[in-house]
Amino acid sequence: MAVEHILFGAVRFVANRHPEMLDELDASLAHLWDRANDGPRDDEAVREIARRFLKSLRNEAHAS
Repeated sequence: MAVEHILFGAVRFVANRHPEMLDELDASLAHLWDRANDGPRDDEAVREIARRFLKSLRNEAHAS
């Protein structure tokens, strides 16, 4: 949880100065995949988590 908080804050800080970064990250999601070895892989679920993360960052950027 602490790592997520720090990472989210760092990405938010950079995205506020370089909003195009979120578009770049969004465009890269097609290459994101599930690396789990403990069951069936779900690449799309991993991408959806990343999309939600980016959506939260965009919402915060618009609220500022």
